[in-house]
Amino acid sequence: MPIENTASDGQLRKEKLPVPKHVEDAVRTLIAWSGDDPDREGLLDTPKRVARAWKEYCEGYREDPGYHLSRTFEEVGGYNELVLLKDIPFQSHCEHHMAPIVGKASIAYMPQDRVVGISKLARVLNGYARRLQVQERLTAQVAQSIWDNLQPQGVAVVIEATHGCMTGRGVRTPGVSMTTSRLLGCFLDDSRSRSEVLKLMGY
Repeated sequence: MPIENTASDGQLRKEKLPVPKHVEDAVRTLIAWSGDDPDREGLLDTPKRVARAWKEYCEGYREDPGYHLSRTFEEVGGYNELVLLKDIPFQSHCEHHMAPIVGKASIAYMPQDRVVGISKLARVLNGYARRLQVQERLTAQVAQSIWDNLQPQGVAVVIEATHGCMTGRGVRTPGVSMTTSRLLGCFLDDSRSRSEVLKLMGY
């Protein structure tokens, strides 16, 4: 992770993360395997850049997303109806081809007796998204984390995303998106609650 230090001019500067030689060599090998020359001018610094980029793409491994749900609020004036955060953008990478997964998520829960700061729902999503993933597992992990930590009446998570492993290779079908959902508690058991949350999400 970049370390911030005070530069001589008083401005903050970021020191670049050191890259182990074996990681650099791995990227160089991949460049050569792809058909290019890792020693040509334009690619000389690419192994370091790629290594640092992947450390950032996968920074979710260095956190427990459930931590973001640890601070809750009970003084909500008796509010116990639906809480919904719609169309949260995210980016992940598929664990099969390490290709980008780009999409949006809608996350809802029905509070029991406490709520959480709304931005924390997006932080939970990003904590799990910034790992090598499959969309189905990402959907389940986000829902389960909210269910376990907030103990609400219900949780609903719907994710819609495009997959680079399908749009940029293989069948090469750009414009196709995949939708996954996980419903828990009242959203699973009560058809009226389920219809309400899915309608508000736009599904």
